[in-house]
Amino acid sequence: MTKRQENALKTRQKILDAAYKLLNKNEFDDLSIDDITNYCNVAKGTFYTYFKHKEDIIFEICRPFFARIEEQMKQMTNKDIIERLTYYFVEFMKEVQRYGINLARVWIKGVTDPSKAPENYDNKKWQYDFTMLKNILNSAIQNKELKEDTPVELLSYVIISQLYGMMTIWCMSDGEFNPKNRAEKFCELQLKVLLKNYLVQT
Repeated sequence: MTKRQENALKTRQKILDAAYKLLNKNEFDDLSIDDITNYCNVAKGTFYTYFKHKEDIIFEICRPFFARIEEQMKQMTNKDIIERLTYYFVEFMKEVQRYGINLARVWIKGVTDPSKAPENYDNKKWQYDFTMLKNILNSAIQNKELKEDTPVELLSYVIISQLYGMMTIWCMSDGEFNPKNRAEKFCELQLKVLLKNYLVQT
């Protein structure tokens, strides 16, 4: 990598870091590109070198961390299906909580009506998460943890509804509860109940 390429990556990351810090203090709609570029001391034109829209920042900030969850789950060969789903659910909500309620609100607002979302908006995120849940359950069937007649699609919808519902209620309640703690409690009380009829007895 050339020195110029290194500097470009540093500048891009500088913009992302500035946006992240500002979004923890401000509503997304109130945050301007000028605010971001002034905060990190780069020219406004520099922002458009790396990003087309202000909305692009949200997904650039968040996407790598959800990819990390997926990668770590692939390595959890010594965990059972309940443990793997618990890990996924809790880590998902930890990431949502870490990025803050303002970013969660921006994402929810953008994806609830994909037809009105800006170009390049990450309006396929729910499909990504839904597919990931199906893959987790299907792998459990292959590993003889779950029965072959397990309703994978239905269970995936139920789980993702809980996941997204928790995130939405967190935003609606103005952060009145701890998402990570609530996720842990949900997994403790509900995951075994959801799967009990489909678990292979050992």
